[in-house]
Amino acid sequence: MRLFLNVSNDTLFFYYLISNLVYFVLLLISLVNSAAHQRRLGSVRLERTRLSPLIPPVSLIVPAHNEERTIVEATESFLTLDYPELEVIVVNDGSIDDTMARLRQHFKLLATDLVYVTEAPCKPVRAVYMSTIQPKLLVVDKEAGGSKADAVNAGLNVASSPYICVLDADSILEKDALLRIMVPIQNDPRQVVAAGGIVRVLNGARVSQGQLQEVRLAKQWFEVIQVIEYLRAFLIGREGWANFNLLLIISGAFGVFRRDLVRQVGGYRPDAIGEDIDLVVRLHRHLQENDKEYRIHFVPDPVCWTEVPSDLRSLARQRARWQKGSIDVLWRNRDMLFRSRYGAIGWLGLPYHWIFEVFAPMIEIIGYTTIIIAAVLGVMSRQYFFLFLLFGYAFATLISIGAVLLEEVTYRRYNDWRDVSRLVLYCFLEHFPYRQLHMIWRLQGIWQYMRGDIAWRPMKRIGFESQRSAR
Repeated sequence: MRLFLNVSNDTLFFYYLISNLVYFVLLLISLVNSAAHQRRLGSVRLERTRLSPLIPPVSLIVPAHNEERTIVEATESFLTLDYPELEVIVVNDGSIDDTMARLRQHFKLLATDLVYVTEAPCKPVRAVYMSTIQPKLLVVDKEAGGSKADAVNAGLNVASSPYICVLDADSILEKDALLRIMVPIQNDPRQVVAAGGIVRVLNGARVSQGQLQEVRLAKQWFEVIQVIEYLRAFLIGREGWANFNLLLIISGAFGVFRRDLVRQVGGYRPDAIGEDIDLVVRLHRHLQENDKEYRIHFVPDPVCWTEVPSDLRSLARQRARWQKGSIDVLWRNRDMLFRSRYGAIGWLGLPYHWIFEVFAPMIEIIGYTTIIIAAVLGVMSRQYFFLFLLFGYAFATLISIGAVLLEEVTYRRYNDWRDVSRLVLYCFLEHFPYRQLHMIWRLQGIWQYMRGDIAWRPMKRIGFESQRSAR
């Protein structure tokens, strides 16, 4: 019994140590890259980029299912983005609320005789509409597909631009975000096949007519912790992994892809639970198998503001779904593991996600259980407990604080010192007790996936209007 407890506790200790060391290395890489990126920004003239005849057209695809609260303001904000050749495609995915009615009334939609060709699989399309007041807008009305991927495929079938940008209907892009995310693509269109921007938390901010007016933190503790999570995941995790071309996820809330490549891999997989990681992994597979030189980029300054769960039940559903999505994609692509033809993706990228994403909640629950048993039986030394707190809690907390400070030093979206102070303070709560809640939600996702429960559970939204009144 003592041997089992010692082995289990040591496993959890080294698991945390390796995980935090990896993120510490990624933090150092991100600091270097952010400094270099800031220097490059000094030489980038977005006006020159916008006027360049070489900048490619982009089709924005906005899947919408029961988004009556935000759809009109979100669409208006997308139509006013600072980008020369832009096509906005809103896909109404069988909404049963007033999403389609609001679009029809506000944008004066008329049905078109546009020839619709189903290249990427999706549920039947009822009609394609054009706006009589917004020539850049198309609205696709289709039967509910039960997944975001199905809706995006319908938009992909209509898109006419060489690049597509997938956005959420509850999101707001900063005016120049599309110009900024296209800079690396414009600089190297042969190798850069996709790029992701940073996604930030909208909750608590002041919004007016689909435009972000003031950035502030939300009041609830778990909304603030989500801000920290997003900063660490994007400014450290994705910035760092992209440096080695090992980025496996471009957020479904804001990503740009070469349309021809997306069609070559068959579009989005309609039954994908995590459509964002699924598409990126399949792009890696396709390009590696065809011996193509390519890069999948992360650009830290183009910002998409999105609404995150504002109640614990919705947050639990979201994190369980993310866990199911990771398992689904990694299991389907398990043949890529440790195969030389897939390079570093097969040897580093995928194994890391298996160990530190899929297996993480199981390792943690076993470790926490044996630590408690060891403490009760008196077989856990004070030295071990101190080292566990040092490398399992304090080290991880410092990395989160590093993400907050990196944001403050470089991009400074949070200008109120009280908000910055709250972010630093809440870093100490992220790894206890929030991490343990997160572990439970991810375990629920594993259990649901194992018993075949892959249903998409809706997240409660408060909408842009409520963001205004919240202030």
